[in-house]
Amino acid sequence: MNKVASSVKRLVLLILFLTLSAVLLAGCAETSTDEGEGRGADSRVKVTTTIGMIADAAKEIGGESVQVTGLMGPGVDPHLYKASQGDIRKLEDADVILYSGLHLEGKMTDILEKLGEEKTVKAVTDNIPADRLRGSSDGAYDPHVWFDVELWMSAAETIRDTLIEYDPAHKADYEERAAGYLEKLEELDLYAAERIGSIPEESRVLVTAHDAFGYFGDAYGIEVIGLQGISTASEYGAKDVADLRNLLVERKIKAVFVESSVPKKSIEAVIEGARQEGHEVKIGGELFSDAMGKDGTTEGTYIGMVRHNVDTIVNALK
Repeated sequence: MNKVASSVKRLVLLILFLTLSAVLLAGCAETSTDEGEGRGADSRVKVTTTIGMIADAAKEIGGESVQVTGLMGPGVDPHLYKASQGDIRKLEDADVILYSGLHLEGKMTDILEKLGEEKTVKAVTDNIPADRLRGSSDGAYDPHVWFDVELWMSAAETIRDTLIEYDPAHKADYEERAAGYLEKLEELDLYAAERIGSIPEESRVLVTAHDAFGYFGDAYGIEVIGLQGISTASEYGAKDVADLRNLLVERKIKAVFVESSVPKKSIEAVIEGARQEGHEVKIGGELFSDAMGKDGTTEGTYIGMVRHNVDTIVNALK
């Protein structure tokens, strides 16, 4: 009987030991997992932007401290863009929202302003002096400020200041990265001025699908003519096509340009009209206007996009 009792006692102790060991192991595993999640959690500032140019600047200035999500990719026209349910979620999940302003985003503006009541939402054009902005025929401002690199430097400073305000712990990092980015933009501004200045003055005429390059023309001394207005939402008709065709013929302009985010048919109609009048006009190349190039390409960055545009224009007109 003593042997049986002793065996039972040992069995009970073994079961208790195994149970206790299992509990301890589970607790250790849970603690380890929790600590791993804590170390691996993404503490970066979640930044959601509208156009690609803003997304690129936010990445340059924010560096490893930010996670940037851009809503509008290559070939997307922001004037006509409508936010999807997925976009709304990305905006709601963001810590900071950066958009262009000046009504570039069209109908999205109301959504962005509403979100601004509960989180950090900033138009990057807010600090550009009004006397530096171009007006349009409908009384609004031209939103395509990124085509004047000097004005885009102001937008970059606004992005820097917005990130610092939200995340002051990384102030020094933001300031250092912004300083380096602004230096690159100064070099880009000089590059654009020198290259466009190399085109013979009588040939400095930039004809595009819509009037997105006004700031570019003012900044770098080239006449800009667009078939459509500042917004691609504006309609163009047979008279607009005929007027532009006649201008090409009368001034013997030999090259026009298409845009990556605007259908080519409008410009092709002008080219065909000029051909019927006995004047040959070629497509000088594709320019990036309201959207940058594909991710991973040179044109998929703001600096690369501007350099591509400048080189394309110069090579066609010089």
